[in-house]
Amino acid sequence: MREARGWPRARKRALRAAKSPLQESTHGRPRAKRDRVVAPAHTLGSIAFVAPARHLLRAKDLADARYAEPLGVDDLAAAAGLSRAHFSRAFRRAFGDSPHGYLLTRRLERAASLLRTTDNSVAEICVAVGLTSVGSFTTSFKRMFGASPTGYRARHPPASAHAVVPSCVVRAHGRPQHRTFREDSTTAAS
Repeated sequence: MREARGWPRARKRALRAAKSPLQESTHGRPRAKRDRVVAPAHTLGSIAFVAPARHLLRAKDLADARYAEPLGVDDLAAAAGLSRAHFSRAFRRAFGDSPHGYLLTRRLERAASLLRTTDNSVAEICVAVGLTSVGSFTTSFKRMFGASPTGYRARHPPASAHAVVPSCVVRAHGRPQHRTFREDSTTAAS
């Protein structure tokens, strides 16, 4: 019973400290950080809340993982559990870029990687990263990287120069094809 009476007082103190963290102490100097009592942000009574940033991270993770699919702001907002307008404002505030801009940036970064490491055509790469218009892709790519996709590829060595074959594969293909150590068993059988 005594614990039940003490809990509301501790909660009130914690909420007061959270509202004014540099509240003057009785000695006339600011209260130190270690003196603050902070209530847990995820619980209030018996109801548990999830911080809004967690919802935004779900949408960001969705954009990172499924950038090649036809995702839109509505899909990302649904993943975050927020309305489209509120989600766009909150996402921009949290990450410094609009949801559409973030998704486009992920797609263009992946396209740049594919241009450096593969010999696929620009149109194939455009479709592989989830974009549909090669013209829009080229314009956006040039705006971000300062060169067209073909110019960007020309500045980097061909993908075949990057092809590193593991030594175990080289040894396996370097073995002689006609082995002689089993010839004795084939001559004995005939």
